[in-house]
Amino acid sequence: MIDSLLIANRGEIARRIIRTAKRLGIRAIAVHSEIDGEMPFVREANEAVCIGPASAKDSYLSAGRIIEAAIRTGAQAIHPGYGFLSENAEFAENVTASGLIWIGAPAASIRAMGLKDAAKKRMIAAGVPVTPGYLGDDQADERLQREADAIGYPVLVKAVAGGGGKGMRRVDDAAEFQAALASCRREAIAAFGDSRVLLEKYILSPRHIEVQVFGDTHGNVVHLFERDCSLQRRHQKVIEEAPAPGMDASTREAVCQAAVQAARAVDYVGAGTIEFIADTSDGLRADRIWFMEMNTRLQVEHPVTEAITGQDLVEWQILVASGQPLPLRQEQLSINGWAIEARLYAENPSTGFLPSTGRLGRLLLPEGVRIDSGVEEGNEISSYYDPMIAKLISHGATRQGAARRLAQAAAGVEVWPVRTNAAFLARTLDHPDFRAGAVDTGFIERHATDLIPPTEPSERVLQAAAWALMPKPGGDIWTAGSGFRMNAPPYREIGVEVAGVNYRVDLRDDGARAVTHAGVLFLDGEAWAYGPRRAGRAGGSAGQSDGAIVAPMPGRVIALMVAKGDRVTRGQPLVVIEAMKMEQTLSAPFDGVVSEMKVLDQVQVAEGSVLMLLEGEH
Repeated sequence: MIDSLLIANRGEIARRIIRTAKRLGIRAIAVHSEIDGEMPFVREANEAVCIGPASAKDSYLSAGRIIEAAIRTGAQAIHPGYGFLSENAEFAENVTASGLIWIGAPAASIRAMGLKDAAKKRMIAAGVPVTPGYLGDDQADERLQREADAIGYPVLVKAVAGGGGKGMRRVDDAAEFQAALASCRREAIAAFGDSRVLLEKYILSPRHIEVQVFGDTHGNVVHLFERDCSLQRRHQKVIEEAPAPGMDASTREAVCQAAVQAARAVDYVGAGTIEFIADTSDGLRADRIWFMEMNTRLQVEHPVTEAITGQDLVEWQILVASGQPLPLRQEQLSINGWAIEARLYAENPSTGFLPSTGRLGRLLLPEGVRIDSGVEEGNEISSYYDPMIAKLISHGATRQGAARRLAQAAAGVEVWPVRTNAAFLARTLDHPDFRAGAVDTGFIERHATDLIPPTEPSERVLQAAAWALMPKPGGDIWTAGSGFRMNAPPYREIGVEVAGVNYRVDLRDDGARAVTHAGVLFLDGEAWAYGPRRAGRAGGSAGQSDGAIVAPMPGRVIALMVAKGDRVTRGQPLVVIEAMKMEQTLSAPFDGVVSEMKVLDQVQVAEGSVLMLLEGEH
């Protein structure tokens, strides 16, 4: 049995691995960047080593520094977690070449499944059903056009070395194909250094079904059933569940056995996930579910599988890497209840899901569900790493029960001043179509109006703020906003300020009550600064197009397109801000002149900073 391991990762997954390692009596060693020195995973490890500056390429992606730290601390093994170097075959080889144990898939398996076209050819040979398409070596424009025409539109053009939604284009008509192909190739070259593409039939009612597989060094391979990861935004998963809604026993058997075949085809060892795409235009059917790709690592959503099977998948990884056989045979595994996971991110859905960074002055996560989090109150959400705050995982006897519990948990999140997607998650989990199991990969886009909270406070928020300002027994009636009058009933119209804007609220008892904390109101997963109505503040809704160009997120100014005195037209790009590898271009809200510049190129700005002022033409 392994007695010590180094975790080549950070945050939530590092804490997750440390938790299991300590339970098994294994010494856990953390590595961290310079800005992560005070993070919980560093404190909870038995030992920690700083391996470089904040930039991931100089720390968590520095294979040499990580291996050096493992050798220096006497670690016996390295666990890569997920992301960073977890699917880097060269890193896996270097770990074992250094005399250390690699807690992950063999390098050969990582390579075999790393290129989408080669992986699909291998799956075809193994008898695993794959999506209709073209995987040929002939990459001539004319050949790809003919193949796309033969497949039938819509088709999907995908970079062979792609991932994360990059190098992917949907083409709906033959006339659009060449332009989409050229665009896909440019993006593929920039992201992966490889211009090759493959073609797939585009599925119009797609669901993303994946199967957790596990192999050991004794030739055993099992599956731990399926997960549904269809709720995605920009090809990134948001909510995952196990088992998949609408999956009958015969379809489950077919899909899970296909996943086992896929794992056996590459002599797989350790934890892996076989991803399938399902055409659900006629429900979930075994003959409409096709292999898409394999993730040769533990998945972010592994807790839902742990919940329904009662197994610790990190423990399984450690046992397999120690040379032991799988803890259970296939017939010993079964599904117990339903589990759903939601990813709580530091982002603002109301501004296009722009990332939100800063110190977590308030962080209270709900009880009654499993919480996997990498941060605590007082920690910083930085622009250097993934903005996930936590994963919320519910488990219940039924899907409805699990969804209801998770919706309540998301609605109970309290985070300030960093913005989160908690209200968005609660609305999604409460949506009638989600509750009915009518999910596919277009769900979020289709229901965006219902799911994304408005930028201005709702009547429910205003009522909650008004009630929060009502005088408590023994409180100061003279400074309360209650409309108190001597020898007369109080006015029912209450003056409140929410998010810097004054409102008059006709008070009524509709049950809207909120948790309040130091001038911040938490309700339904949202957070609002509030207080008594103040003189000199705008009334009604916030003013728009007032000439102030304001940073919608904290980040760095990477491009200024105008200077003081420049004449601009409505919609003209003015400035570009970058944060968390995302760019946001701010444009002129009206025709006018740049009257004042308040920012310089390449400087960091805070959310809400005024970058420049415009004056309208008169």
